[in-house]
Amino acid sequence: MTQKNHSVRLTLLAALLVPAFSAAAQAGTPADAARADINATYGFIPGFLKALPDNALPGAWAEMKQFADANTALPNKVKDMIGLAVSAQTGSRSSIYAYSRCAQAFGASEAEVKEAVTMAALTRHWSTIFNGLQLDEARFRAELGKMFDYLGKMAAGKVPAPKDIAITDARSVNEDVKQMFGFVPEFVQRVPAEALPGAWVELKSVEMNPETAIPPKYKSLIGLAVSSQIPCRYCIIADTEFAKGDGATEREINEAITMAGLTRHWITLADGLQLDEKQFRKDIDRLLQGAASKGPVAKAR
Repeated sequence: MTQKNHSVRLTLLAALLVPAFSAAAQAGTPADAARADINATYGFIPGFLKALPDNALPGAWAEMKQFADANTALPNKVKDMIGLAVSAQTGSRSSIYAYSRCAQAFGASEAEVKEAVTMAALTRHWSTIFNGLQLDEARFRAELGKMFDYLGKMAAGKVPAPKDIAITDARSVNEDVKQMFGFVPEFVQRVPAEALPGAWVELKSVEMNPETAIPPKYKSLIGLAVSSQIPCRYCIIADTEFAKGDGATEREINEAITMAGLTRHWITLADGLQLDEKQFRKDIDRLLQGAASKGPVAKAR
């Protein structure tokens, strides 16, 4: 390329870019626009948003405002319980506080908050067992299919409903599992006999119990969200199928997974940027107080 042609190209490029740069300078940067919108929305700019680099702030704020804080397929209370469950099993104190307070602000009861955390613990418990035992995925999927087939027959009255069995040892667990699923899956068989009764009773009493504080569909979505970010392929497979069986739509499934990803995103930022926990809590409290003053925050969609 000749020097003249090079000069012409630079002149043309400058002619194209200068108006754009001038307009951006007049309107402010995208980060400035995001900060203005945050201030208009919350009445102040929380420290965890101030801490973000300018090039990350616009996208992070847009996802928070347009998805996490917005009315979507999943109620805000459920999204915040997903955030709480993900936070609880990562050990992020700041995020646990934030999502607990937000869930409560949208109407979550103490029982629902405790159950969301328990679902996170159960998911970590069984994901560790599944992954550690290195279960064959094809066999796991096949056994899961057999379980759902048997449950379908039970719902149709083609096989008897399970009876109450006193769980005292591994033998009684196997008997109970067999009457529920028609067989004893590999993952049950491989749990040590001494650990199996307690593990099965907790799983059955919380996750598999349709009469707990959180409806079955949302428990399955919480489990799916937690298993997605562990990650545990076995749990993802199972929780997706259970969520669908409980009536979850594809959109709700996608939102639960997205909320898990968003929660891990903010946990990483808050912990990695070493935000002051006391100030973070104050910002969350102020944010919720401001939202409450503008309307009935506790009314979940």
